Amino acid sequence: MAGVYEVVVQTCFSAAHALRGYQGDCARMHGHNWTVTVHVECERTDEVGIAVDFRTVKAKVQEAVSELDHQTLNELDAFSQKNPTSENVAEYLYRRVSGALNAEGVRVSRVSVFEAPGAGIIFREE
Repeated sequence: MAGVYEVVVQTCFSAAHALRGYQGDCARMHGHNWTVTVHVECERTDEVGIAVDFRTVKAKVQEAVSELDHQTLNELDAFSQKNPTSENVAEYLYRRVSGALNAEGVRVSRVSVFEAPGAGIIFREE
């Protein structure tokens, strides 16, 4: 049975948002210290024994997260037509990081986004 390596990188960012059309407190502008975890599946390792370099994954994740850090998410183009929910933030980051990292034998498998400890979402493609 063949194995799969899964490289995991976690980072944080701070941003504010308000949920349009939501009936409750989150309709008002508020902020979170978001925690993002990116999982990258790799089919094999290189001659050194590395599936994909942590530095490479960290750099690509940081590039995507830096676009959101210390921003009002509602004001960004990415969320002009979509509510900046945790679900949509996770999908946005998944697509951004996938576009930067996916290659033969390497693919982002899922991205989790937590607004607060104990409250998060995972996005993945089937």
